Amino acid sequence: MASLRDLGLSEYEARAYRSLLRTGPTTAKELSRASDVPMGRIYDVLNSLEQHSLVRSQAASRPKKYVAVEPDTALDRLLESKRRELEEKVEQYEGVVDELTAELETAEPVQSQFWTAAVGAEEWVELLVERLAAAEDSLVVVSGDISPQFDLGAIGERVTEELAAALDRGVDVSVLMSPELVSSLPPTVGERYSDTLADHPSFSVRTASDLSGTFELIDDVEVCIEVPNPLDPGQAFAMIDLKDPEFAADVRELFDPRWESAEPLSLSALAAEK
Repeated sequence: MASLRDLGLSEYEARAYRSLLRTGPTTAKELSRASDVPMGRIYDVLNSLEQHSLVRSQAASRPKKYVAVEPDTALDRLLESKRRELEEKVEQYEGVVDELTAELETAEPVQSQFWTAAVGAEEWVELLVERLAAAEDSLVVVSGDISPQFDLGAIGERVTEELAAALDRGVDVSVLMSPELVSSLPPTVGERYSDTLADHPSFSVRTASDLSGTFELIDDVEVCIEVPNPLDPGQAFAMIDLKDPEFAADVRELFDPRWESAEPLSLSALAAEK
């Protein structure tokens, strides 16, 4: 159940404000009795409510009287106060992240072999998005088969967002697809890639025949390999992430000649064709 305490008031402050709404203009002594706030605390509580602009006082009267501002106004003021507080917290946390980022990135990463795997749709998507977000220099996407990455829905949207974010970081993004995959894509896929990525100078798409499988080559040191569902090849079953500079170099050696001989693809033309 919602409470004024959820918006930052103490228990005594909430009691006093609610009682003022019922009693109308009243003295501190009368409010103490009506709200069950101890007399020894009532003036501190009223001062705090005045600082929140939830209570107005009539200083000319003897004894001094207090009145609550209207609930709509009071709630708006409490909400605005919470909003400012959260914004300050966000700025504070962003500063902490900036400091920690500089601190944690000072050490050179160890160039040793490491691999991990994620099984299941949600798990492999999280792993893929994480690794795409880690790209710093180059990102190669190769797909010869139908993949959720190039389909509609949340998966395709998240992959597109990460590719766009990589481009914003200065990463070169190259996508190589089979002509069969291109012809099977839904119309909105071409439109989405065209609208989001096509005009960026560091983004390019080409097609080459006889491609099979789907993988990503990240910064020439890491490879993400999509494992299709054996019962439904159009759905991914798992993702294997292998960080191995030697293996990645072999993948790059095989990729480069295929890329050089591949046909450039206009994503705007793809969208229009679809």
